[in-house]
This record gives sequence, structure tokens and C-alpha cells, in this order.
Amino acid sequence: MNMPILSEITPLTEKDCFYLVDRNKQVFDYPLHVHGEWELNFVSHCRGANRIVGDSIVELGDYDLALIGPRIAHCWEQHNCGKEDKREITIQFSETLLSDVLLDKSAFSSIKSLLSRARGGVSFGMNTIMEVYGLLNHITQEQPGFMRLLLFLKMLFVLSQAEDTSVLCTGGFSGRVSSWNSRRINKVVGEIDRNFKTELSLKSLADLVGMSPTAFSRFFRQHTNRTLSEYILEVRLGNASRLLVDTSMTVSEICYECGFGNVSNFNRLFKRCKGCSPTEFRTHYTKTRLMI
Repeated sequence: MNMPILSEITPLTEKDCFYLVDRNKQVFDYPLHVHGEWELNFVSHCRGANRIVGDSIVELGDYDLALIGPRIAHCWEQHNCGKEDKREITIQFSETLLSDVLLDKSAFSSIKSLLSRARGGVSFGMNTIMEVYGLLNHITQEQPGFMRLLLFLKMLFVLSQAEDTSVLCTGGFSGRVSSWNSRRINKVVGEIDRNFKTELSLKSLADLVGMSPTAFSRFFRQHTNRTLSEYILEVRLGNASRLLVDTSMTVSEICYECGFGNVSNFNRLFKRCKGCSPTEFRTHYTKTRLMI
């Protein structure tokens, strides 16, 4: 269970703005891996394959586009994909390419927001994939240099306007700190992240920021796009997934360690949210570490 995830050294050099590769492949055979760079990955003819990003395991349709933050484990797995003419376009870029000074400019505000959301990975729906498909083709045909960089920045901007996005890896799994545009929300999620193993009531969390339970419940949903109970469950399941991957603790031990009242409820909630049981998740994750 403790076999380390492959650490990839990308071809990106200090002189490069980004590294791009456009390839055709018959099978997905690269194992679960991490690297220190951002990655934008597009795949076509991938129906039946799995995309694994952190604790997110999703079976894909015909097209897939995802932006993945640095140091998040990921891979595309063959799974039930029968197509042999898959096209994959991968763009990797350093965290230093877009500095905080640049991202703080108003023109880059939407890209800054995208990168913040994508730290644990985001996927894009078909509307956005079709919108950027021409740019993806164009950027592969453009010679390395300034014009290719402009196309890349334009593509990031288009992606930053997308509304059909899904966040992939949970904060509880990745260990990243949640940050919201509200001091009260940040105070509450910090309390949840520290004490998710214990009983957390709406009243106690509302009291923490001096609001009534009803007002706080509405306020929390407006800022996070989820209910308080949904957020707490997400944190607990993320931490449970991390223990399933990194330890040999039993499912029962992990259940109580992460604040769930009983094993049957834990199994039910895990399968509802992750699409598989805790045991299946552990088995699948271990297999993808050994895919080569």
C-alpha cells in the first residue's frame, strides 16, 4: 500500500514558457504520477477510459479536457476504452510562468481565479472543449515563440470564462488550504479542516462568526456553492481517501478516524460520492501505481 507514486521529471526547461506535445496513442499506459508543473491535458476518442486526479476517478466520454495543479497525482487509465486512435495534447507550464505580480493585474483576474480553483484539478464540459478545440489545433501548428505564447494565454482566458467546470480532487485529499473571498467563510472552513473528526454542528459554527444558524447556512451556500453538511462530508471523504491510499488502516479504522458514525453509513456515502466502495477505491488506486 505504501508504494510511492511515480515522480515525473518533465522536459520543461528554464528557457521554456511551456512544454507541448501532440501525440496519437493506442493505449493509456502511463502510471499514476506527479510533477511540479501545471498540466492542461486534452484527449479525444477516450470513451470508457478513466481519468484519475487525486481522489477523483471518472469514466470518460469521447472527449476530455482537464487542468491539473502541481504535485497532484494523476493519470489516464485504459479501463474500458476500446478506441485505438486516441489523440492527446499535453501542455505543461511552470508555477513561475504567471507571477503573482502579473496575476494581480485586473486583466488577469479571471485566469487567477481559474488557477486558484484548479489547484486540485478542474475538468471542462463539452461546450468549452468545442470552444477551445480550434485554439488547441492552432497552438500545435504554431512555431515555438511569442505567437504560440499569445495563443496559450488566449486559451487560458477562454477557459477562465467557462461555466461548465467541475472541481476534481478534494482539499481533504490534496492537503491544500481552502481560500474564499470572505473572512467569515475562511474562519469556518479552517475550523472544519482542523476538527472534521469531531461532531460539528451548524449552531457552533454559526456562533463562531456571530451569525444565526439560518443566516449562516444561507451565507455559506452563497459563498461556497454547497451546503455546510456537503462541505463537511467532502472534507471527511477526502481525508478518508488519503488514508485509503497512503496507509494500511482498515476501512473500519478509517471510518471512525474521519468522523463517520458507523461503517455502513461510511460505505454508503463513499460509494454515492466516489462511485465505488472504499475497498474498490483502494484497489483501483494501487493498480494505477503499477500500470506500466
